[in-house]
Amino acid sequence: MNSVWIVDDDRSIRWVLEKALAREEIPYKSFGTAAEVLAALDSATQPPQVLVSDIRMPGESGLALLSKGKARFPQMPVIIMTAYSDLESAVAAFQGGAFEYLPKPFDVDQAVELVRRAIDESAHQAGAVEELSSVPEILGQAPAMQEVFRAIGRLALSHATVLINGESGT
Repeated sequence: MNSVWIVDDDRSIRWVLEKALAREEIPYKSFGTAAEVLAALDSATQPPQVLVSDIRMPGESGLALLSKGKARFPQMPVIIMTAYSDLESAVAAFQGGAFEYLPKPFDVDQAVELVRRAIDESAHQAGAVEELSSVPEILGQAPAMQEVFRAIGRLALSHATVLINGESGT
Protein backbone atom coordinates (compact mmCIF):
# COMPACT_ATOMS: atom_id res chain seq x y z
CA MET A 1 0.00 0.00 0.00
CA ASN A 2 1.38 3.41 -0.95
CA SER A 3 1.36 5.98 1.77
CA VAL A 4 -0.48 9.25 2.26
CA TRP A 5 1.85 12.24 1.93
CA ILE A 6 1.22 15.23 4.17
CA VAL A 7 2.84 18.59 3.41
CA ASP A 8 2.37 21.58 5.68
CA ASP A 9 4.82 24.11 7.08
CA ASP A 10 2.90 23.98 10.39
CA ARG A 11 4.40 21.12 12.42
CA SER A 12 1.31 20.89 14.67
CA ILE A 13 -1.01 20.23 11.69
CA ARG A 14 1.34 17.51 10.44
CA TRP A 15 1.47 15.99 13.93
CA VAL A 16 -2.33 15.89 14.27
CA LEU A 17 -2.76 14.26 10.86
CA GLU A 18 0.08 11.80 11.52
CA LYS A 19 -1.51 10.66 14.80
CA ALA A 20 -4.96 10.36 13.22
CA LEU A 21 -3.65 8.33 10.26
CA ALA A 22 -1.52 6.13 12.54
CA ARG A 23 -4.60 5.44 14.69
CA GLU A 24 -6.39 4.27 11.52
CA GLU A 25 -3.31 2.27 10.41
CA ILE A 26 -2.92 4.34 7.26
CA PRO A 27 0.76 4.67 6.28
CA TYR A 28 2.00 8.24 5.82
CA LYS A 29 5.03 10.42 5.15
CA SER A 30 5.32 14.04 6.22
CA PHE A 31 7.04 16.98 4.57
CA GLY A 32 7.53 20.58 5.66
CA THR A 33 7.78 22.20 2.22
CA ALA A 34 6.53 21.73 -1.31
CA ALA A 35 10.16 21.50 -2.50
CA GLU A 36 10.68 18.37 -0.38
CA VAL A 37 7.59 16.76 -1.89
CA LEU A 38 8.58 17.68 -5.45
CA ALA A 39 12.02 16.13 -4.91
CA ALA A 40 10.37 12.96 -3.57
CA LEU A 41 7.91 12.88 -6.51
CA ASP A 42 10.79 13.26 -8.99
CA SER A 43 12.46 10.16 -7.60
CA ALA A 44 9.23 8.20 -7.12
CA THR A 45 8.17 5.49 -9.53
CA GLN A 46 4.67 5.49 -8.03
CA PRO A 47 2.79 8.45 -6.59
CA PRO A 48 1.48 8.50 -3.05
CA GLN A 49 -2.03 7.18 -2.73
CA VAL A 50 -3.13 10.63 -1.60
CA LEU A 51 -1.32 13.95 -1.26
CA VAL A 52 -2.61 16.29 1.46
CA SER A 53 -1.16 19.79 1.06
CA ASP A 54 -1.51 23.20 2.63
CA ILE A 55 -1.90 26.11 0.18
CA ARG A 56 0.24 28.77 1.84
CA MET A 57 3.77 27.64 2.62
CA PRO A 58 7.19 29.28 2.37
CA GLY A 59 8.66 28.74 -1.09
CA GLU A 60 6.28 27.10 -3.53
CA SER A 61 2.59 27.18 -2.74
CA GLY A 62 0.30 24.20 -2.46
CA LEU A 63 -1.36 25.22 -5.72
CA ALA A 64 2.01 25.09 -7.51
CA LEU A 65 2.60 21.69 -5.92
CA LEU A 66 -0.85 20.58 -7.09
CA SER A 67 -0.06 21.64 -10.65
CA LYS A 68 3.35 19.99 -10.77
CA GLY A 69 2.17 16.85 -8.98
CA LYS A 70 -0.79 16.42 -11.33
CA ALA A 71 1.50 16.95 -14.33
CA ARG A 72 3.66 14.03 -13.19
CA PHE A 73 0.89 11.79 -11.78
CA PRO A 74 -2.50 12.90 -13.20
CA GLN A 75 -4.52 10.25 -11.31
CA MET A 76 -3.09 11.15 -7.87
CA PRO A 77 -5.83 12.54 -5.57
CA VAL A 78 -4.75 15.81 -3.92
CA ILE A 79 -6.52 17.29 -0.92
CA ILE A 80 -5.82 21.00 -0.47
CA MET A 81 -5.98 22.45 3.06
CA THR A 82 -6.00 26.10 4.01
CA ALA A 83 -6.54 28.32 7.01
CA TYR A 84 -7.35 31.17 4.60
CA SER A 85 -10.46 29.72 3.01
CA ASP A 86 -11.87 31.90 0.25
CA LEU A 87 -13.76 31.32 -2.95
CA GLU A 88 -10.80 32.23 -5.17
CA SER A 89 -8.46 29.65 -3.64
CA ALA A 90 -11.18 26.99 -3.65
CA VAL A 91 -11.90 27.59 -7.33
CA ALA A 92 -8.18 27.57 -8.15
CA ALA A 93 -7.73 24.28 -6.28
CA PHE A 94 -10.59 22.56 -8.08
CA GLN A 95 -9.56 23.95 -11.47
CA GLY A 96 -6.08 22.56 -10.78
CA GLY A 97 -7.56 19.11 -10.27
CA ALA A 98 -7.83 18.91 -6.47
CA PHE A 99 -9.84 15.99 -5.13
CA GLU A 100 -11.19 18.08 -2.25
CA TYR A 101 -10.72 21.36 -0.42
CA LEU A 102 -10.36 21.18 3.38
CA PRO A 103 -10.65 24.45 5.33
CA LYS A 104 -8.75 24.74 8.64
CA PRO A 105 -9.51 24.24 11.43
CA PHE A 106 -10.94 20.88 10.49
CA ASP A 107 -12.49 18.00 12.37
CA VAL A 108 -9.83 15.26 12.52
CA ASP A 109 -12.33 12.44 11.98
CA GLN A 110 -13.76 14.29 8.97
CA ALA A 111 -10.23 14.74 7.58
CA VAL A 112 -9.49 11.02 7.99
CA GLU A 113 -12.78 10.14 6.28
CA LEU A 114 -11.84 12.45 3.42
CA VAL A 115 -8.44 10.74 3.13
CA ARG A 116 -10.19 7.34 3.07
CA ARG A 117 -12.48 8.54 0.24
CA ALA A 118 -9.44 9.74 -1.68
CA ILE A 119 -7.71 6.37 -1.11
CA ASP A 120 -10.81 4.59 -2.45
CA GLU A 121 -10.79 6.94 -5.46
CA SER A 122 -7.11 6.20 -6.03
CA ALA A 123 -7.74 2.44 -5.93
CA HIS A 124 -10.74 2.86 -8.24
CA GLN A 125 -8.65 4.91 -10.71
CA ALA A 126 -5.98 2.19 -10.76
CA GLY A 127 -8.63 -0.41 -11.67
CA ALA A 128 -10.44 1.91 -14.07
CA VAL A 129 -7.47 2.19 -16.41
CA GLU A 130 -7.93 -1.44 -17.45
CA GLU A 131 -11.70 -1.02 -17.82
CA LEU A 132 -11.39 1.89 -20.25
CA SER A 133 -10.05 -0.29 -23.04
CA SER A 134 -13.30 -2.29 -23.19
CA VAL A 135 -15.61 0.76 -23.28
CA PRO A 136 -17.05 1.29 -26.76
CA GLU A 137 -16.40 4.59 -28.51
CA ILE A 138 -19.23 7.11 -28.42
CA LEU A 139 -20.30 7.99 -31.96
CA GLY A 140 -22.02 11.07 -33.25
CA GLN A 141 -21.34 13.83 -35.74
CA ALA A 142 -24.41 15.99 -35.26
CA PRO A 143 -23.79 19.45 -33.77
CA ALA A 144 -25.83 18.52 -30.68
CA MET A 145 -23.63 15.46 -30.05
CA GLN A 146 -20.48 17.51 -30.57
CA GLU A 147 -21.69 19.84 -27.81
CA VAL A 148 -22.23 16.80 -25.55
CA PHE A 149 -18.67 15.64 -26.29
CA ARG A 150 -17.32 19.09 -25.39
CA ALA A 151 -19.28 19.02 -22.12
CA ILE A 152 -17.88 15.58 -21.31
CA GLY A 153 -14.38 16.87 -21.95
CA ARG A 154 -14.89 19.86 -19.64
CA LEU A 155 -16.33 17.73 -16.84
CA ALA A 156 -14.08 14.68 -17.18
CA LEU A 157 -11.62 15.81 -14.50
CA SER A 158 -14.21 17.02 -12.00
CA HIS A 159 -15.78 14.96 -9.26
CA ALA A 160 -19.25 16.26 -10.06
CA THR A 161 -22.07 13.83 -10.71
CA VAL A 162 -23.44 14.41 -14.19
CA LEU A 163 -26.62 13.13 -15.82
CA ILE A 164 -26.91 13.32 -19.60
CA ASN A 165 -30.41 12.58 -20.86
CA GLY A 166 -32.27 12.72 -24.09
CA GLU A 167 -34.94 11.00 -26.09
CA SER A 168 -34.80 7.23 -26.29
CA GLY A 169 -32.55 6.07 -29.08
CA THR A 170 -30.58 9.30 -29.38
